[in-house]
This record gives sequence, C-alpha cells and structure tokens, in this order.
Amino acid sequence: MQVAEFIERHYGHFNARELRAAARAWRDHADAGGRMFLSMSGAMSTAGFGRILARAIRAGLIHGIACTGANLEEDAFRLIGADTYETLPDWRTLGPQREAELYARGVSRVTDTGIPETAMQPIESLLIRRWEAAARSGRQASPADFLQDVLHDAWLREHFIEPEASWLLAAAEHAVPIWTPGWEDSSTGNAFSAAVMRGDVARHDCVEPGTAQMNRLVRWYLENCDPAPGIGYFQIGGGIPGDFAICVVPLITRELGLEDTPTWGYFCQVTDAETTYGGYSGAPPDEKITWGKLRPGTPRFDIHSDATIVAPLILAYMLED
Repeated sequence: MQVAEFIERHYGHFNARELRAAARAWRDHADAGGRMFLSMSGAMSTAGFGRILARAIRAGLIHGIACTGANLEEDAFRLIGADTYETLPDWRTLGPQREAELYARGVSRVTDTGIPETAMQPIESLLIRRWEAAARSGRQASPADFLQDVLHDAWLREHFIEPEASWLLAAAEHAVPIWTPGWEDSSTGNAFSAAVMRGDVARHDCVEPGTAQMNRLVRWYLENCDPAPGIGYFQIGGGIPGDFAICVVPLITRELGLEDTPTWGYFCQVTDAETTYGGYSGAPPDEKITWGKLRPGTPRFDIHSDATIVAPLILAYMLED
C-alpha cells in the first residue's frame, strides 16, 4: 500500500484528518504550478529528516528554506560523523551524572542522540579558513554558502556518509536558496564569534547578517510570487526561521508599499505548541491574516503533533511513495 493510499484510508479524524487535508492541498498547490517554502526549527537534521527532505528537494517540491543554525550545521555533522553518533534510548532518565560524563567525553546531547566533537571539529576548522579568506578579500556570503563551500572540500568528501541523505547537498545541487536567521545561536555561529574575538577573522560582516538575509528574501519572493497559486509555506515548529520568513510579505506590502504583492498561497504548520502560552510557535494560522501574511481564502492547516512523524509522512505523500 502506498503512503498516500494509507493516509487517505486511515487518516480521517482529528490531527490525522488535518494532516490528510494539508497533504491534499499541497498536492493541489503543486499541480497548479505553485512553489513551496519550508521553514524548519527543532532538531530535524539530527533526527535524520534529510533522508526524505533531500529527496523532496531533488524532486522539485521545495524551492526555498529557512532554518535554524543548528539544523544547517547538523546536516553537515551527520554527513561526516553519523557513524560515530551515540543513540541514547534512556535519554529521559540519564540524570545529571551521566550527562556530565557525556560532556567529559566530548559528546553533546540532542534529545536521544549524542554528537561527538569529532563530527564538529573538521567542519569548524574548514569554515574558519574560509571566513578568514573572506574577511581579507572583502567577500560576504551566507552561513549556508560557507557551509556548502566546505562540503566541496576533497578530503571531507572522502569521508561522506550517506550523501544522498544530506538536504544541504541536495539544496546546493538544485540551487535552492537557504536563509539562516539567528545563525549565531549554533555551534558554528559560536565558533565564528570566537574567531572574530581572537582576531583570526578580521570582521563580522564577511558572514551575511540577518537584515541582509531579509533583503535577499524580499528579492527572491518578488521574483517568485506569481499571483496564483503563489508560494506555499510549510512550517516545522516555530521560532525565528518561521517568523523571519513568513513576515517578508508585510515587509513588502507595508514597509515597501508594494500593496499588490500576493500573500503566501498555502500555509501549514506542524507544532506541539499551544496558543495559551502566548508564543509565536503556537500562533494559529488565522492570526497571520491580521498581519497580512495570509488571506481569508488561503488554504491553511494547523497540525498539532510531532514533526518527526508528520513531516516525513506528508513528504512521502507528495513523493508518491
């Protein structure tokens, strides 16, 4: 039985019905020629989401990505270090002493997965060399540009593990642009900040700052937002990637005065957050209408569940697995 057939047969109520409706609407959006933008928070890269996201990118289903710095770098870490990762099935009950033992061994925990420093250090070392060169030459590039450049290193490529599962490689192959707002909140962002403080990298602006990234997103949106069906928005979690990218529409219509610019043409959010806490991650799709990000007639879906379960199912539906 195909995934789509399984979903059509068994996903008829509650969050399952919302998942089915979101997948059907994405299919309609794609069939009408609509593009899809993905925003990604949480630890999706460490969870191996790249295995299906890379396929979706290569199939032409994803046209732009905004993600946390952690999701950006952790795809690269997996690419060279997945075979050294530690699975921690009892992660809920490790206790402070075992957590300290992981730290002493140079292993950083992401929920049920331990990432050793040996998976991070080669990436960071190669990045620092490129940041140094960019600062000297006057070049400015995005965090993703620098990381994708590193992945062309001949020595590193010899150590790739399951490269077909790297969404970062797939995005580079298919020229899918990436935005990483708040990149400093990541291991490589910390390494960059430290390199500037040490004097190894001469200036901060060799890495594209957030406002410059936003301007790049404005230009991309204006070039791609055909009136109908427009660009869809698939949001995993909330956080800065979600709000950074979706607010490009009110920036264009209100701040730049281009009032006829189409809003996002589809919206789906997968989250476990609730509105009662007042955070953006739990904001329902209807709230975005008040900000001019969506219209009353925009297909919109709010799936309250675990994104590591939901997102692969929807992509599998779209891939006709």
